[in-house]
Amino acid sequence: MKGGAAPRAARSRLALAGPAAIVLAVVALGARPQEGARPRYQDGAKPEQHEQMRADKHGSYGPADGGGSARMAAGAEAVAGTSARYTFEFTAGEHGIAAGGALDFQVSPFWGWSDPQAERPDFPGFTAVSTDAAGVRIAPRRLGPTCLRIAIEEGPLPAGGKVTIDYGCGESGARVDTFAESEEAFYFWVDGDGDGTRRLIGADPHVSIAPGPAADLVVTAPSEAAVGAEFEVVLAFLDVMANAARDFTGEVELEGAGLDLPARVAFEPGQRARQRVPARALAAGVRTIVARVRGVERASNPILVSENPRRVLWADLHGHSQLSDGTATPEEYFEYARDVAALDVAALTDHDHWGMRKLDQEPELWRRIGAVTALMNEPGRFTTLLGYEWTSWLHGHRHVLYFDGEGEVFSSLDPPTDTPQGLWRSLEELGARALTVPHHPGGGPVPIDWSIAPDPRFEPVVEIVSVHGSSEEPRGPRTIYSPVRGHFVRDALARGHRLGFIGSGDTHNGHPGLGHLGQPCGGVAAILAAENTRDAILEALRARTCYATSGPRILVWFRLGAARMGSRVAPPDPEHAERAPGYAGFVIGTAPIARLELVKNGEVAAAVEGDGSLELAIEWRDPGRARGDQVYLRAIQTDTHAAWASPIFTE
Repeated sequence: MKGGAAPRAARSRLALAGPAAIVLAVVALGARPQEGARPRYQDGAKPEQHEQMRADKHGSYGPADGGGSARMAAGAEAVAGTSARYTFEFTAGEHGIAAGGALDFQVSPFWGWSDPQAERPDFPGFTAVSTDAAGVRIAPRRLGPTCLRIAIEEGPLPAGGKVTIDYGCGESGARVDTFAESEEAFYFWVDGDGDGTRRLIGADPHVSIAPGPAADLVVTAPSEAAVGAEFEVVLAFLDVMANAARDFTGEVELEGAGLDLPARVAFEPGQRARQRVPARALAAGVRTIVARVRGVERASNPILVSENPRRVLWADLHGHSQLSDGTATPEEYFEYARDVAALDVAALTDHDHWGMRKLDQEPELWRRIGAVTALMNEPGRFTTLLGYEWTSWLHGHRHVLYFDGEGEVFSSLDPPTDTPQGLWRSLEELGARALTVPHHPGGGPVPIDWSIAPDPRFEPVVEIVSVHGSSEEPRGPRTIYSPVRGHFVRDALARGHRLGFIGSGDTHNGHPGLGHLGQPCGGVAAILAAENTRDAILEALRARTCYATSGPRILVWFRLGAARMGSRVAPPDPEHAERAPGYAGFVIGTAPIARLELVKNGEVAAAVEGDGSLELAIEWRDPGRARGDQVYLRAIQTDTHAAWASPIFTE
């Protein structure tokens, strides 16, 4: 879901195509919400959605609901965004489907499939339905977008009876998902007894969706490096929807003043369209690598070469796969994070109870995520964190991150853990080294209820920006859609909540770390850690030595004297106020810096306008600094991308 943000400037492409708008549809599943008295909830809460999800999880189902199996009878791998045709064969389970019951065929509701429809053979998504069962009459009709209900009008459909669904059999075929993945699922629901409740069958048929041809290139290097140090540059080709391209053949020319790197890099036929290229920093300064291919130039993120570089770990700690309401398998999600976006840290956070399948009902999905997370973890090179999203439609969404490689899914629909306090209590009882991160707090799908104070043991940071937009404040850059006043990050700080800032993608398209490509907004976190390990990352997040950007790898420094971003400092000595240190910020952007601001207690206290360069500094000595003050740095580029350094708190 997205909205409310300024459009991203178009990039020239290697192919004549461009990204389309993306809309995340929400599908209501399961039984109807319960009736009754309505308690008071925070502004922006969605109690009807909460009740519907609770009824879905705890509802009563008949033995025929969800019975049967489905297989793909015809169909092959298709290219993302093109058209295709697929034929499925459904076989009724041991209880069959009663007259008055139904079989529902649903394509993924999230990423651009044609709606199945049985009325217009000349329209995309036309679907023909037939059965071999004698005496059975079926009637297909739309059941909302992306879903075709096949009603059993005369029956029953007996055990073993078959229904054939020919999707995309009209002259226009069916439009395919715009994002690539190897296990694109098709969903079959069965209301076996006709009482209006339905369940998914046990296993979904899948098809592979291939990326399109290479159309763009991303060049990524470490943000800081020591003079004389060797490092790797990641070259990754993308298709027009930012999928990882499968093939590219040709040469890429590289150039970077003050760097030792190959002048040309060859991509051979059959080789994956990504490479890691060795480089070495020769001299101090701000360096950039320029890649040229077929008349198009792409620049890397800025690289600061110095004698004493910081360790800046780029992380995306929030995103979804096709196991809930996204695309890509867990394996593909982490591979994209590591090999395409060149992240240092990543977490997959599928929903406890949202999307198509749910972690709190199917423990094998959680086990799969855990196994893939463990397999992909490479301390020192690429750190993965086990996580999930606690999806409360009453109190706001939080993702839970485990730092020991194991943990439980505490559902937002179960009474012991249906409040933030219950979640934190359960994490404490579990003895887990875990963090919870509130996200899209200012609006979007649902805001965060800041009247519930974050538990400082578990919640030291907030996700200030994501694909949904920025939740800093209502008038900020790329502000979140459906804003709810009183719920922004500035409002949380005004309540006295000590929160550091991170960004994360909340990507649903399988593109962690690059969620801002082709979208109005994205988000990543820069974590200033001692090393790239789970222990060091946890320590840095607890200390709030981190900052957020809306996607690009903007370099940010922010201090009060020797105290770094996120610090808690003492108030100045009144007798020596003239000796008190001042605030200092410095930024190196990926586009010219338009403005730097120091925000004190919700108001801009000092600002510097940019001069068209990529670098800008600000200094400010606060003569009135006192206990309770919180000050953070905000940087806005001319392309409206932004960065936010965690506040420094005077206590």
